[in-house]
Amino acid sequence: MKIEFDKYHGTGNDFVILDNRDKNYSSLTKEQVAFICNRHFGIGADGLMMLQLKDGYDFEMVYYNADGAEGSMCGNGGRCLVAFAKFLNIIHDKAHFLATDGPHEATIDAANWVELKMKDVNAIEEHEDHVILNTGSPHYIKWVKTTNEINVFDEGSTIRYDEKFGNAGINVNFVSVQPGAIEVRTYERGVEDETLSCGTGVTASAIAAFADATEQQNISVKTPGGNLSVKFNPVGNSKFEDVWLCGPASFVFHGIINL
Repeated sequence: MKIEFDKYHGTGNDFVILDNRDKNYSSLTKEQVAFICNRHFGIGADGLMMLQLKDGYDFEMVYYNADGAEGSMCGNGGRCLVAFAKFLNIIHDKAHFLATDGPHEATIDAANWVELKMKDVNAIEEHEDHVILNTGSPHYIKWVKTTNEINVFDEGSTIRYDEKFGNAGINVNFVSVQPGAIEVRTYERGVEDETLSCGTGVTASAIAAFADATEQQNISVKTPGGNLSVKFNPVGNSKFEDVWLCGPASFVFHGIINL
């Protein structure tokens, strides 16, 4: 099978993207997706996405983790898919698309700065040294003084595979909070390693860090792959609406691979 693809990244969180409007790639197996994402033998990516047609929407986002399994919502992936849709002339400066966690809106400017509306957050599970919440994917937020000295792989995998999170596991974020800003490093399930950035993790970390806010927030976020921002509006206790993940979506290259 000959596969034509584009590669994008959002602050270092990189993805292989396929135009599947003609359903040419619907037969890809889990093993083939994992091969494509493999950094030694394939193209190399944190995940693979397919852009598909969907009635009532500009497009549908179908996301696969690097291990080949179909994944939950990916924030940076969604932003990159919006940029790809713009390249295909499916959209101009706004998008309305369907992902695994439901409908999303997005805006994109001439420089491919993409602002993606995420799902509302209705609950936060607070513990002494960590917080758990879901922003389209489940996230464990671990508070640290500095992210520089954390062994993200060892500590992240220990939490990710803790039996209390079951077979699905959980994504793990190590977060250092400064006034009006945070630093985040993430261990992602499905990749089973640290990624340079994680959109749903950044969103969860920003909300968790400023959950006691009483007015709209715009939080600057630093990740190993670059800078993002998260906007949200707190409503009552532990509810957050108008949640937006904002940052660049960058084209890397176009290619063809034979499987």
